Amino acid sequence: IPVGKRVALVGVTGGGKSTVISLLLRFYDPQKGKITVDGIDIRDMSIDELRSRLALVLQDIVLFPGDVASNISLESELIGAAAVEAAAQTVEADRFIRLLPSAYSTEVSEKGSNFSRGERQLLSFARALAFNPDVLILDEATSSVDPETERTIQQSLKKLMEGRTSLIIAHRLSTIRNADRVLVLDGGEIVEEGTHADLLAAGGLYARLYETQFRATEA
Repeated sequence: IPVGKRVALVGVTGGGKSTVISLLLRFYDPQKGKITVDGIDIRDMSIDELRSRLALVLQDIVLFPGDVASNISLESELIGAAAVEAAAQTVEADRFIRLLPSAYSTEVSEKGSNFSRGERQLLSFARALAFNPDVLILDEATSSVDPETERTIQQSLKKLMEGRTSLIIAHRLSTIRNADRVLVLDGGEIVEEGTHADLLAAGGLYARLYETQFRATEA
């Protein structure tokens, strides 16, 4: 994936999308072939070095005990209060954080139950941005939220990906349309690739997935 490009992974359940992510993050190593970052086999990097260059935003948003600021910085000594606030402002999380009883010092309830799903999502975006990764890995987390929150999330997502290499497990058509390249996985193999428009015109697996999944989502 060239630097700064956005690539979407699309396919049926079990096609291999999550496996690609797990391999890239070295949750396990490939049995064949290799993955390189800047030409370096990731197995030749330490886990810390590799993962410091990647940020993973999951569909299931995880918030930890502590306050809002520590949930963005993960208590890293490299991320101060100014960096936390700058990241939150960029992804538009600062607007609702400022309205909290103690702003960035507000305690997070168990599993983040004192925040809406949209707010938890914006916090996860701020967390990813605060670490300034080279590569953003996005198990796209946009889900059932009201239209205004959806617009905010999409705008924040655009800012998060700006100028950054992004690998996206795509669930939403809006993200797929904005991708530079779409890879269609089936049975662990890339069976189609191209832009959204190209793949629709080809009338293959992607076009069928679009008809059955994405059109209903878009509606």
